[in-house]
Amino acid sequence: MGEIVGAALVSHIPPIVMEREMVEALYAPNGTTLIDGLHRMRREQIDRLRPDTIVVLDSHWASTVEFIVTAHDRQSGRYTSDELPRGMSGMPYDFPGDPELAKTFAAQTDGRDDMWVLASADPYLPIHYATTNLLPFLQGDERWVSVSLCQTAEPEDFLLAGKLLGDAIASLDRRVVLLASGGLSHRFWPLRQFALHETAGLEHIRTPEARAADEAVIAALEAGDHRSVIEGMPAYRAHAPEGKFGHYLTMVGALGGSACTAPGVKYSAYESAAGTGQVHLWFDPPWQRERD
Repeated sequence: MGEIVGAALVSHIPPIVMEREMVEALYAPNGTTLIDGLHRMRREQIDRLRPDTIVVLDSHWASTVEFIVTAHDRQSGRYTSDELPRGMSGMPYDFPGDPELAKTFAAQTDGRDDMWVLASADPYLPIHYATTNLLPFLQGDERWVSVSLCQTAEPEDFLLAGKLLGDAIASLDRRVVLLASGGLSHRFWPLRQFALHETAGLEHIRTPEARAADEAVIAALEAGDHRSVIEGMPAYRAHAPEGKFGHYLTMVGALGGSACTAPGVKYSAYESAAGTGQVHLWFDPPWQRERD
């Protein structure tokens, strides 16, 4: 029987993979905690848990009529971002996939009329930087799978997709870590003001209201109060959380939804990235904490 052995809400912003000199110039004088936080997460959590598979809930992959999960035996190549090639260009990636898990997840929706999941092994299926930017920090010898966020989904759909993903994992002999790859509030500064707001200071969050909303969500997650975050989604969506916060909702759906009480442990400070809210939070699933 499989299990989710760990989960995390992680930031994937472009600066974390830029050349060191570019990062130092961008974040001077105070720097960023996001880079070291991912390295620590690998050392302190993923290395400890030794998962068979890492599943990335990719907030940059917006599907439309279904959730899509990668079902390749292996994915390799070079990634250049069409959004920001200046910072993400020709980045190599190479990792084994988990077709069995992908197909088992898709099979959970057979015959349902409230959820649709497609397992795709198309060799030309694009990859997105919410997945590739994590690899230099978190990749070991485990398998990697990415799941899209359906842009027509509502909170209850993300939660259901997560539950079915959890059911698929439980039916297999797998130790799995879930990575909800995406940010918090997600509005950028206008182009002519952009360069004035690229450092990590919280005064650069797009609005004071968005900062307050992010801080309330982080506090609830640190307390393990996932119910209040889920129930607060209608108000939080006024601040445009990345991907409708579907990366988090799918993750917590797999951990039990509103019943989940896993407290989040910060692996970074709460930071701004060009006006958007970013943080790394690690969650030990309740059943894992009980065992420890």
